[in-house]
Amino acid sequence: MTFGLNLNFDNLVNHSTLLYGETNTYKTYQTSEFVKFLLESKHIRSKEISILDFAPSLMEIKNLKIGGQIQDFYKQSSTCNNIIFKGDIIPPRLKSSNKTELYQYARENLKKTSEILNIFNGNPTPVLIINDISIYLHIGSIKLLLNAINKSNTFFGNTYFGSSIKRGYATLFSLRERRKVKSLINKVEQSYHTG
Repeated sequence: MTFGLNLNFDNLVNHSTLLYGETNTYKTYQTSEFVKFLLESKHIRSKEISILDFAPSLMEIKNLKIGGQIQDFYKQSSTCNNIIFKGDIIPPRLKSSNKTELYQYARENLKKTSEILNIFNGNPTPVLIINDISIYLHIGSIKLLLNAINKSNTFFGNTYFGSSIKRGYATLFSLRERRKVKSLINKVEQSYHTG
C-alpha cells in the first residue's frame, strides 16, 4: 500500500479496523483496495461481503475533493452485497447555508444510512465494509453502528476526522461529530490515522 499507510491486509481479516483522517487522505481508495484483496486474494465469496456506502458522490467544492464511493475505485465491488438506499447523500456542512439546512440534510442522511444499517443487522454477513461513517455519526447513534460492526467477523470502515470542512454555524455540529468518531476509534480493535 502507498499513501502513507502500509497496511498488511492479511492482519485485518477477522478483526475490526477503522481508518480515520482528513479529506483527500485516500481512505475510500484503501477501503476499496481491501475489498479487492478479499475478493481476489482471499477468494471470499462476494455475497459474504456487505458494503454500506454512506459517501456523497465525488465532488469538488472550493478546491476540496469530497466524497467518492467504493465503486469509483473498484468496479468489481458491485458484485458484493451492496445495501443501497434511494436518493443521494448531501454533505451537510458543504451544501447548507445556515444551521436549519445543516440539520435538515443531516436528518435526511441519517434516515438513509440507519435504514441500511438496520437491513444489515437483520441479515448480517461475515464481512462488513462501511465507507464514510461520519455521515451517519453526524446525528446517528453509535449503538446501532456498533451493533452492526459486532455482527460481522471482519469489519473495515473509514471516517472523516479533520478540520478542513467547516462552517461558522456548524461548530457544535463538528465538535459532536468529532466526539463520536473518537468514541468509535476507542471501540474498534485497530484504527489507523490517514493524515
